[in-house]
Amino acid sequence: MESHHPLKLNRRQFLLHSAITAGGIISTNFVAKSPVFGEAPAIITSDRMRPSIPYGVASGDISNDSIVIWSRSDRPAKMIVEYSTSESFRNVQRVVGSNALKNSDFTARLYLKNLPSDQKLFYRVIFQDLDYQRTYSAPFYGSFQTPPKSGRDIFFVWGGDTAGQGWGINPDFGGMKIYETMRQLHPDFFIHSGDNIYADGPIQSEVTLDDGTIWKNITTPEKSKVAETLTEFRGNYIYNLLDENIKRFNAEVPILAQWDDHETTNNWYPGEFLSDERYTVKDVNLLAQRARQAFLEYLPIGYESNNPEQAKIYRSFNYGPLLDIFMLDERTYREPNSPNNQSVPSKETDFLSKKQVQWLKRQLLSSKATWKVIASDMPLGLIIRDGSTDFEAWANGDGPALGRELELADLLRFIKNKKIQNVVWLTADVHYAAAHYYDPAKAQFTDFKPFWEFVAGPLNSGTFGPNQLENTFEPQLVFQSLPPGTKANRPPSEGLQFFGGVKIDGNTKVMTVTLRNLAGKIVYSVDLPPEK
Repeated sequence: MESHHPLKLNRRQFLLHSAITAGGIISTNFVAKSPVFGEAPAIITSDRMRPSIPYGVASGDISNDSIVIWSRSDRPAKMIVEYSTSESFRNVQRVVGSNALKNSDFTARLYLKNLPSDQKLFYRVIFQDLDYQRTYSAPFYGSFQTPPKSGRDIFFVWGGDTAGQGWGINPDFGGMKIYETMRQLHPDFFIHSGDNIYADGPIQSEVTLDDGTIWKNITTPEKSKVAETLTEFRGNYIYNLLDENIKRFNAEVPILAQWDDHETTNNWYPGEFLSDERYTVKDVNLLAQRARQAFLEYLPIGYESNNPEQAKIYRSFNYGPLLDIFMLDERTYREPNSPNNQSVPSKETDFLSKKQVQWLKRQLLSSKATWKVIASDMPLGLIIRDGSTDFEAWANGDGPALGRELELADLLRFIKNKKIQNVVWLTADVHYAAAHYYDPAKAQFTDFKPFWEFVAGPLNSGTFGPNQLENTFEPQLVFQSLPPGTKANRPPSEGLQFFGGVKIDGNTKVMTVTLRNLAGKIVYSVDLPPEK
């Protein structure tokens, strides 16, 4: 990822540059001197001659004094970001980034580094045409708040499961409204806990609801079948970016994204071959390779040297002295789904993998933050089946720790033995909201500290659940958003969409976790005082 020292522009330079880049004042054969990009005239004959930014901007992977800015051009172009502490862009700074090229589907990203702490920053993305280098796009604007060094509250939201089970963008419903609900709460950032897309879930133009009314979706060719080609995987992300709620949200709220199964296909694991008749490509490794490329292209994830091969989906972020976030990857390194009942740890029981577990232990041990949030794309104690005999997540039913649970037991034992305090787990995946308190005094495996796990979702997908809890680590059901026996795949129009919010008080350090519905109403709340 290219990143250069920012260039400060004086007011005269800024006004002249704005004349070139502001979309509303360009006319046929407009000519201007550009002190920003050299003294040669910038000639723009029509808007069609300029690069455009069809899917807006996004920021992500925010951590103390840095952030990733993402966007996409409609043609080969160089990404340029200008940012300021002022919404009017006084004292603007400019960073020249990488090229948006065909091999990345014209997506591009760059790091902004050495940012001031606890500061609202305004930015705009501009693309410079690589073929006509005196031609620039109109700017697209965004903003974000940098992490504090101390003294202020932190508030963020999380959830998962976007555009699943055939529930897409319905303009009559207002599109993916839950993103607008979250945006209006002005969170510092957003954790997407996985299933950013449903590559295995085609979107049809109409769905008949139980009452006979019609749910109408926007459709595209790439979203009308299961994704197999790279173009189709990319098209799933583009589909979500057709929603104005998501575009507004992305422009204002930094994203920390992880993946789960539906970015590739349902319940997938490395080495799997599909029997699903909808697929002509049966090799899941090939599908996952294309899925990973599209995931990294279309989300604001940072990786050095602009080389996605070096990117890791598991990564950590520090958000000031009160909070560290650890993002897990429970897809890339897992062994095949199985009855999950092995009695001793082995390669067969890998879920995170030894490498990722060791990384997480090191990160937790070195964390100086008050709160440690582990973002897991799958719940710990909920039973999630894969067919009649196999299991998809950690849990395998009541009884002692077996199979993948051995890896989790080892991690929880480590947290206890090393006296690591204030660990909270956030997850999604099961398409309803819940609060679970894990109590070793009642569990089959007892060598761990009590902790909380919170589940949120879906975000514009079908509502399911609730799932069965197991007693290996004995999660106590404190809250769930659905009664047992709820009919499966409830549409967003029924309002059973859920996201979570976390506030950390800057003075008391108390963490308040809320679960909220589509309208933003709090359906559950709990205050967690920090351990001393």
